[in-house]
Amino acid sequence: MSAVAPASKVLYAEFTARPGCEETVAELLAGLADDVRREPGCIEFAPSRLSAEPARFFVYEVYRDDDAFAAHIGASYGRVFNERLAPLIVEDGSQLTWLQPLSN
Repeated sequence: MSAVAPASKVLYAEFTARPGCEETVAELLAGLADDVRREPGCIEFAPSRLSAEPARFFVYEVYRDDDAFAAHIGASYGRVFNERLAPLIVEDGSQLTWLQPLSN
């Protein structure tokens, strides 16, 4: 992983697939990753599953700045993803945690 600029927007998103929906969620997330990684302001979009709990998904995200994150949030494919994801997960949407990178 490369160094993250101080003005970057860094976060992770977490959610849990409902029983029987794990593979559908994984497929949706893989498709979203392809779209997000093409965004000019996306530095990193790394979806994963927790090894010990494969129904739990974790996405580490880094965007260039506030404008890049705003463009990400406003993307039509993101809205479609969230609409399709909602009935497949336990939580009421992705749980976001904002991070403050430490300077190197």
